[in-house]
Amino acid sequence: MKSLGFAVVGTSRRWVAGFTILLALMFCVSVAQAKEYEAEQQRIELLFPKVTEISEPEGEYQVRTLADGVGTIYGYAFQSINVTDMPAYSGKPINMQILLDPKGVIVDAYMLEHHEPIVLIGIPEQKVHDFNANYSGIHVDQRVVVGRSSDKSAVTVDAVTGATVTVMVINEIVMRAAHTVAVDLGLVEAGATARPKPALVREDVFQPTSWTELVGNGAIRRMHLTRGQVDDAFKGTEAEGVDVAAAEQRDETFIDLYATHLNPPTIGRNLLGERQYSELMENLKPGEHAFAVLANGEYSFKGSGYVRGGIFDRVQLRQFGDTISFRDLDFIRLSDVYAEGMPDFFEMAIFTAREQYRFDPGSPWNLELLVRRQVGPVESIFTSFEMPYLLPEEYFERPPLTAEEQAAIDEANRPLWVNIWYQKSFQIGVILAALTLLTVILFMQDKFAKHPNFLKMLRHGYLVFTVVFIGWYALGQLSVVNVLTFVHALVQDFRWELFLTDPVIFILWVFTAASILLWGRGVFCGWLCPFGALQELINEAARKLKIPQYDVPFAVHERLWAIKYIVLLVLFGISLESMMLAEKAAEVEPFKTAITLKFDRQWWFVLYAVALLVINIFTRKVYCRYICPLGAGLAITGRFRLFDWLKRRKECGSPCQICANECEVQAIHPDGHINHNECHYCLDCQMTYHNENKCPPLIAKNKRARRDKKAPAAPQLIPVQVVEP
Repeated sequence: MKSLGFAVVGTSRRWVAGFTILLALMFCVSVAQAKEYEAEQQRIELLFPKVTEISEPEGEYQVRTLADGVGTIYGYAFQSINVTDMPAYSGKPINMQILLDPKGVIVDAYMLEHHEPIVLIGIPEQKVHDFNANYSGIHVDQRVVVGRSSDKSAVTVDAVTGATVTVMVINEIVMRAAHTVAVDLGLVEAGATARPKPALVREDVFQPTSWTELVGNGAIRRMHLTRGQVDDAFKGTEAEGVDVAAAEQRDETFIDLYATHLNPPTIGRNLLGERQYSELMENLKPGEHAFAVLANGEYSFKGSGYVRGGIFDRVQLRQFGDTISFRDLDFIRLSDVYAEGMPDFFEMAIFTAREQYRFDPGSPWNLELLVRRQVGPVESIFTSFEMPYLLPEEYFERPPLTAEEQAAIDEANRPLWVNIWYQKSFQIGVILAALTLLTVILFMQDKFAKHPNFLKMLRHGYLVFTVVFIGWYALGQLSVVNVLTFVHALVQDFRWELFLTDPVIFILWVFTAASILLWGRGVFCGWLCPFGALQELINEAARKLKIPQYDVPFAVHERLWAIKYIVLLVLFGISLESMMLAEKAAEVEPFKTAITLKFDRQWWFVLYAVALLVINIFTRKVYCRYICPLGAGLAITGRFRLFDWLKRRKECGSPCQICANECEVQAIHPDGHINHNECHYCLDCQMTYHNENKCPPLIAKNKRARRDKKAPAAPQLIPVQVVEP
């Protein structure tokens, strides 16, 4: 009784400590959220001192009206995330609070949230705030260029050194969101920004044409810059006098650049040749357009600072005021060209404008070339040069709207999540096939368990697929954030579209939910979690290399289980205050670092993930067993498991302990029963259960059967009838 009392007291103290930590974290979250809201309000009060009433967010773009007590409207406030979710360098959108006055002039653009690694690590956030201050006083119809521009009507703003791509995206987010809301509110007319019905490239028009003829009819446009022209563009800036050409060098070529639209057959086939043009057209999806950029000279339009996964920050297209930027997946190296009379070029490339830009081949567009001059150890000044382009009329047509085209427009206006499912059809198909295979394995587990060598190879192959395809390729790593989002959606505003926008995650969650009902949480944790699979493969390799393994004593082990439930409880408490802060706190999961970002992250995140993997070398899946809040959430729902598919014998636990000793996540209690909350469904115990050479109860049973079969039959007695005299 005394020891029981101490146990109760100890347990109570642990829960009190956990509850205290939860309250402390919730308090910190409340303070942080209050500071964020206070920052928003301070911007409004600072820039609109006469405003006394702020309406609730209204309309499609959640715009708040800023007025005084007598109804005078001074402006409008909204967040850019409600207008456009354009991804930035990190792949996630930047959220800005934008303030407009009633005339459509931007009063303020303030950054509320971002995930930009360059700002999180090396660039002070204040520099980005200083950059955003440039938008004050700019009308939504004006054109804003990062750096300098040869367009005298454009408003130019200097880039933040080291974060050029980030501020270029901010520029597009601010101007696009501000114009969209201003048009929606009726502050400005749609006017010139309204796009015409996209023209169609005439695929039936082809004529063998030389390079000279293509340049002559405007199909290929040229921009030739001398060193003197570039020097003159920087006059009046801090870069004036930097790298200036000598008098005799002013007429030397800085860059001799040509650009063309490749989709029209007369241009593309003559320039690329029949085979290369056919391959390019086959790889382009409907609504996508390819452009060739070719150049000679000392300046590279690609640049040496380009890194994989980034954005080409020296060349871009602009149409209807929107910028078309190119990432590495939009770039094809061009080496073979066949146009008659074509000069040699030092640098050639093909860039693709994706369907989301809604490029119109029949409307004018500009190619913009950004040039940088270094003015300090890290400071730079930018300017841009523009080359206008208009496709010759014989290469396109703009037919009147027909019933079929109206149907196509209706299809284009289908929900975003539907388009995403079409775009990810390959990933969806492969994952559905893999889940079908896993379902077959689970339903036929007894048959597979009788062939342990085959099942182990099949399992290891599936784990490799889970890490490489589901995790690193399809980014299908489920997270506790998904659980928190779903729970909040159930009690708030549930919309299927929120979850359907990522088909891979949605499919995995549906399968996981079904598998929990049938088999428990172990199917996901043991087969479909990329980080869990990565740990298991690393530990398997360590065992092959004879690295010593250490098991936690079971008495300690079962108490450590509670940690992950406490972590889940803390995260849930934080999410009640702020999902954004809960997402940050969910970095306790190493999934984003090891799987989503493939270890390309700040060193402390990488150190944390690597440390867990190193520990896993000696003790399998320590993170999964003791820390993972996602596993805790799945274990709770696993209480609704309908069936018990894992077979046990009455001898399991007493006296036989083979399965308990061999269970590598220690999910089998010493008394022999399996704790399904901790089981990862590796099926090792089932392979032992069916192994006639390993399972002691089965061996003893077979011995008895063979002994009984060999024993001689008992003699039969013939009854004797006694006859009385």
